[in-house]
Amino acid sequence: MKITHDKYEQEIEDALEKGEFESVSNLEDTKLLFKEAVKNYRELQGTKSITLRINKEDLIKVKAKAKRNRIAYQTLINLLISQYVKGEKKVAL
Repeated sequence: MKITHDKYEQEIEDALEKGEFESVSNLEDTKLLFKEAVKNYRELQGTKSITLRINKEDLIKVKAKAKRNRIAYQTLINLLISQYVKGEKKVAL
């Protein structure tokens, strides 16, 4: 019976056949390294509640803009922060 692979699996299969992978000297250490990386990645994917002090007038305006766009104001603030840290929004300091 022939096994069919998706594109990603086929790329791995081809790389194995070409000898593009090499053995690691200490497999257990490498496994621990990847487990730690996965754990750290999962922690970064979560959310964290914070307390934020914000000018009342600014909060009213943020809530109004969020309401017009039918999203929670917390979501709008989260989007703004996310865009800023990615360099998509600039802030004059």
